[in-house]
Amino acid sequence: MTTEARIPLSRERVLRAAVGLADEHGLRALTMRRLAEELGAEAMSLYYHVAKKEDVLDGIVDVVAQEINDAVARLAPDADWKQAVRRRILAAREVFLRHRWAPELFETRSSTSLAVLRHYDTLVGLMRDGGFSYDLVHHALHALGSRALGFTQELFDPSANQRADVPPELAAELPNLVGMLGEIAHDDPDSTLGWCDDQAEFEFGLDVILDGLDRLRER
Repeated sequence: MTTEARIPLSRERVLRAAVGLADEHGLRALTMRRLAEELGAEAMSLYYHVAKKEDVLDGIVDVVAQEINDAVARLAPDADWKQAVRRRILAAREVFLRHRWAPELFETRSSTSLAVLRHYDTLVGLMRDGGFSYDLVHHALHALGSRALGFTQELFDPSANQRADVPPELAAELPNLVGMLGEIAHDDPDSTLGWCDDQAEFEFGLDVILDGLDRLRER
């Protein structure tokens, strides 16, 4: 047994190991047996700290969300609401780029992490301080969607980017989409959280939304 294995198990240690396992091998590699092996423990001993795999998944959402809040807390204050919101969202995105499996998991959780709610609470506060009504803040959060957390949901299946994969009869029926998909290329894999979610596209969409919200606020 290794020295690492002799360190007493705790919920935090189990969750941190789960995050590391997902980072290295992907979310689908995360099983209770594999997690126990990573910790040098028996699988049954994990259940003293996490109730089941779903508890682990909820727990690692908390871990990632707390990383976001910690990253945001290190940012210097900004008097301009738009820049403050933008910087916080991009700081959150940096966390997701370290944990590329996390967007998929965040989208599938049936309960909302308190740490995630704290992130949103901060964004609401910044917009309120910037002169937004609660009604406009509500519209803003709907417009931002998952972008408020630092990632966007996929619009197309990545395989659709290959023109050769599109049947000729379908290409003839959808010439504009096929033409667009045939020309699109995202060349920086380190900035992506999905096929169409690269840094440039993310910031483009974020700025369009924030600029539009600013115009509504001024009215």
